[in-house]
Amino acid sequence: MRQVDKDQERRPAPTAPQTGRPSIPEAYTRFDHHPGYRHLRIMNDGAARIGVRSPFFKLHEGVAGSETRIGGKKYVNFASYNYLGMSGDPVVAQAAKDAIDRYGTSVSASRLVSGERPVHRELERALAELYGVDDAVTFVSGHAANVTTIGYLFGPRDLVVHDELIHNSVLQGIQLSGAKRLSFPHNDAESLDRLLENQRPQFERVLIVLEGIYSMDGDFPDLPRFVEIKRRHQAFLMVDEAHSLGVMGATGRGIREHFGLPGKAVDIWMGTLSKALAGCGGYIAGETALVEHLKFLAPGFLYSVGMPPPVAAASLAALRRMLEMPERVSAVQQRGALLLDQARSAGIDTGYSTGFAVIPAIVGSSLRAAKLSATLFERGINVQPILYPAVPEKSARLRFFVSASHTESQILETVEMLVQAGGTR
Repeated sequence: MRQVDKDQERRPAPTAPQTGRPSIPEAYTRFDHHPGYRHLRIMNDGAARIGVRSPFFKLHEGVAGSETRIGGKKYVNFASYNYLGMSGDPVVAQAAKDAIDRYGTSVSASRLVSGERPVHRELERALAELYGVDDAVTFVSGHAANVTTIGYLFGPRDLVVHDELIHNSVLQGIQLSGAKRLSFPHNDAESLDRLLENQRPQFERVLIVLEGIYSMDGDFPDLPRFVEIKRRHQAFLMVDEAHSLGVMGATGRGIREHFGLPGKAVDIWMGTLSKALAGCGGYIAGETALVEHLKFLAPGFLYSVGMPPPVAAASLAALRRMLEMPERVSAVQQRGALLLDQARSAGIDTGYSTGFAVIPAIVGSSLRAAKLSATLFERGINVQPILYPAVPEKSARLRFFVSASHTESQILETVEMLVQAGGTR
């Protein structure tokens, strides 16, 4: 059955002669006729016809760090955000077990009404101290933290300006807010400056959103320049540190430590607990008014169950371990730099990457990326392809996430295998 186009969607439905009621096209009543699902089937069926197996939803049989076990076989793993090896760390695991014994596996309610536990506040105080700001609030989802924070704080009279490569969660939050959305070219501070020169007077509140490390490309913004621009144009600045916390700075404190900035230089610090901090969820850190406001009124916090105590305890333990063990931060930085240097020397297109844990190998088509991923998997290396529409078709890639526990030999052998498999452009 053909896909219904947008023009047809706008036309009134014809009347069914038997009932006199409007006749609803079958495509509107079946999930298997949804345009998104039909597109998914076309991609999956096409890949199957040419013998390319799906690289997604692999079943890991233990802790996924620098190594993992899939289907009973051990792999060198570059598909995990476990940057500092904290997921699986005995101290972190014990903290989670102790929290289960003390608090159970769930707080069973919204924190506002009856779900608060001491470990939540301990984690939030530790995050606020990490950033040198007044307070922090944690959410059960990093994606939801962006959606509900932007969606609640800004509205139709406001403007949100973001880097063109910003994460989906930011775009969803802007859509929810009803604010006007404008983007600027990747990491182009001058373009942002010109945009705000023209647009700022037309709006009440203006928010600029950046990432600490861009998750597809592995590069970072010149944060001091963006801070200067936001001050001059009287805007708020939000930095998503999902991939930069634990990876940038001498002690893992992120992009502000990398540049030597005070925490209050940025209005809204956002990050996730699922990467360097070995948990699940997100956080917002900043001034008291921001955090108190979100805790009492942001729907994604107010109407959501609180974070499970063992998750909060694990992330708190991971945060403390990170600060106690700067050698892990140094290790992930060194391994990332090594992979980037070796890949570039071998003629692999690594795009914008600066070597901070995220290194793409851009290969130019989704089919080629999927085949390369499958070839490397057969050779004992697990690395995921990033395909259209997540990135433009010509920018399809393999995306390598580097861990502090990767060895130099693992990285050197991986680059060699990638070259042998045809990973150069």
